[in-house]
Order: sequence, then structure tokens, then C-alpha cells
Amino acid sequence: MDMLWAAVAPALVAGGLAGGAAVYLACRSRVRQARTLLDISLQLNSTLRRGEQIELIIERAKTILPVEAASVLLLDRDSQELFFEVATGGKGEEVKRIRLPVGEGIAGLVAQTGDSIVVNDPGADPRWSSRVASATGFKTRNLLTVPIVKGGQVEGVLQVVNKRGRRPFTDRDRQLLEAVAQPMAVALENARLYEQLEGSMHALAATTKIKDRLESELQIAGGIQMSFLPRTMPSAQEPYDVCALLKSAKEVGGDFYNFYKIDQNRLFFTLGDVSDKGIPAALFMAVALTLLKGKMKPDLSPGELLRMVNDELAADDPMLFATIVCGVFDAETGETTLSEGGHCTPYLVRATGEVQPLKLRKSLPLAAMPESSYYDTVVTLSEGDRLVLYTDGITEAENVSQEQYGGGRLQRFLGMTPGMSSAEVIDALLMDVFMFADGAPQSDDIAVLSLMRRS
Repeated sequence: MDMLWAAVAPALVAGGLAGGAAVYLACRSRVRQARTLLDISLQLNSTLRRGEQIELIIERAKTILPVEAASVLLLDRDSQELFFEVATGGKGEEVKRIRLPVGEGIAGLVAQTGDSIVVNDPGADPRWSSRVASATGFKTRNLLTVPIVKGGQVEGVLQVVNKRGRRPFTDRDRQLLEAVAQPMAVALENARLYEQLEGSMHALAATTKIKDRLESELQIAGGIQMSFLPRTMPSAQEPYDVCALLKSAKEVGGDFYNFYKIDQNRLFFTLGDVSDKGIPAALFMAVALTLLKGKMKPDLSPGELLRMVNDELAADDPMLFATIVCGVFDAETGETTLSEGGHCTPYLVRATGEVQPLKLRKSLPLAAMPESSYYDTVVTLSEGDRLVLYTDGITEAENVSQEQYGGGRLQRFLGMTPGMSSAEVIDALLMDVFMFADGAPQSDDIAVLSLMRRS
């Protein structure tokens, strides 16, 4: 701040500007607001517990937008109601017992439309619902409500009430609060995954007391494993076609995959294989996927992400490790950045039918050794080109004569796939592998991911 004043003050003095002090104060306010927004972003990564995250964000937000009360309402999609996850102010506890249907009041309208609303005279605004005020006796002079949005869907709303000094809320206030709300949806998703993992762990501890130990562990671990995988594939309107499949050799396996949009144009994807099976592998997989998603940021490369995740996993000196490939695909340019840790060689299938093994720079599996380095390789997918990731359950599948399917068969098969959708490629590949096995039991888990740039 002193450096800012040192740069601004000479100009003010030399110019003899009567409003110099006001300009300085405005600059100082903007810098303080920017620092607070940066602090909020840092707070999002300081804890994975949802309530703690939201309380920290609200307290920081109130430093740049002084108000009497603030609240976060999350959307219950089953009941289509908003509930108060966090509410500050003198009536916070009474407010938290209230649920609002989507469409009711200002908060309900913001959740319904996804548009921010400023109300400086609630009594004269027909959209305002006095139900919360009546139930708590809290007098509302004005309020500002903004949506919390992730992937185009409203996850909840952030609302502040009664700007201090009896001043009205302005368009600048709206922009500031929207800047606070923008990263909250990602933080809430990370917290949900963490809570899901904690819930699964508690469920494991509880059920093993009353069920047969082995059966209970396998059922719960299988649920943990599947809950961390994407449940739906992208729509046909996306400029890419991505599909993945996991088929465990037993009830619980160690293979995993994930994909999700980082922003409007870029898709993150990953596929890997934990070095064990059963409960330990399922829990290790869950932790790895949580870290991969929680630490991924728009400005991180896949190699930087793997280095950060490896440092976290290796810090506890686990008995397990995981081979992995991950990447970021830019749907606008086709540029794809890949990084790997001890995994099978991916294949690039051109629209012409040419199949190219991608020789990525090799690194150690995740958690094998702390402070390992991971490297980035960039390839470009033209329209109709496909990237195929897989685990060694494909290439090491054996028939009754103990012959392996092998990389050669896989490469020849992929050469016949141009024009097929990602789902069709995966279905046909599994059929080809099972026909080769000719009744021999599946000895290892199988995971496959296909990503094609659409025409």
C-alpha cells in the first residue's frame, strides 16, 4: 500500500488536484477489495469442510461490503427448496430453520433465474417475501442477492442484508458480491466429495460391526468407488465426445477415471490404476480423485497438478501407489496437454485411421516417491481424431493358453474405429478383449476412456 501511495502522491501534489485525497482513497479501497477477494480464494483451499468454508468466505466478504447480516442458501434439488446453510447476524439461528421454495421471494427468484437482484425498498417491491422477516422479527431495509453457479446450474444463493450507514446497495456492490460467489460453487463441490468420503468411511466402520466383515467391506468399498466416478456423459451438443468405463475383476477394484469441464472450452480428464485391490485400493482411489479435483485450477498444467497431488499422497508414506495419465483438452483449438506417472502408453487415433502411440515423458506413479517431477506433452486433435486411455487390464488380458491380448492387437483394433462414437469404441473393444479371452476369467480390472474431437 505504501508503494501505491508513493507512486500516486507526487502526481497529486504536482498537479495541485483538489480531489487528490479522494482519488487516493478510492485506489486504496480498490486494492483492499482485490486483496480480500484473493484472500477469499485462498480460504477456499484452507479447508474441505463446507460449513467452515462458507463461514470464512462470509466473514471476509463483509470486510469489503459492510452489512448487518449475510446468509448462504443452498438448493435441495429433491424438494426444490432453499435452506440456510450459514446465516450471520442476530437472528442467524432462527433463520436457519426456514426453508424457501424455489421462486418464492428474492432468494427463490435468484435461484430460479440465475440473475442477481438488488432491492433497496423491500416494502415497495412485490417480489419480496416477508416470511423470513416475520418469523424472526428482523427488519429488512435493503438486500442484495447473487447466485452461486456451477456448470450453468444454480447451486444456491449468497445474500447480504441492510448495508451499514443506511446506504443503498449499488451496481458496484453487486459486482463485488458476484466475485465472492463465483468460486463458491467449486468449493462446495469439493466439500461434497470430501463429506461423501467421510460418510463412506463412517458407514464402513458402522456396518462392519453388524455384518459379515468381508461382505460388508466389499459392498461399501464398491459404493465408494462408483460414487467418485462421473454418473453421466456429456451431451451431444458438446464439441467433443467423451466416454469411459470401469469393469472390475472382482467386487472392488483399483482402476479409476474422471472427467469434467474446467471452463467453457476446456475439459479435464484422467485415468489410472491403483497398485492393489479391495478396500485399501478403493480408499486410495477416493483420496486420489478428491485431490485431483480439489487442486485442479484453470492455470495449472497436468504436470503441475500431478506434482502437487503426489506430494500430498507421498507425505503419509502409503503402502500403495497409482499409475496415472491426465490431460486438459481445449475444445476450441484441439490442443491437448498430457502428463503421466508410470502408466500404459495412450494412443492417438487419427480420423484417417492412423494409430499413433503417444510417447509421453515417463515419471513415477503417484505416491511412489515424494518430490517427483512430472512433465507435460502437447498434442493437437483435429476434427475426428480420438485419444484412447486404458489400464493394463486390456493389454494383459489372457486367453486359456495364457497368451496376452497385447499392444499390437489393441493398435490394430483402434485402426478400425474411425467414425465410431466413444461409447461404440469402448463397447467394441471390450467385446474384442472378451472374445480373445474365450472364456478365461478376467484377472485384472479394466478401465478405458475415449475422447474424440467432434467435427
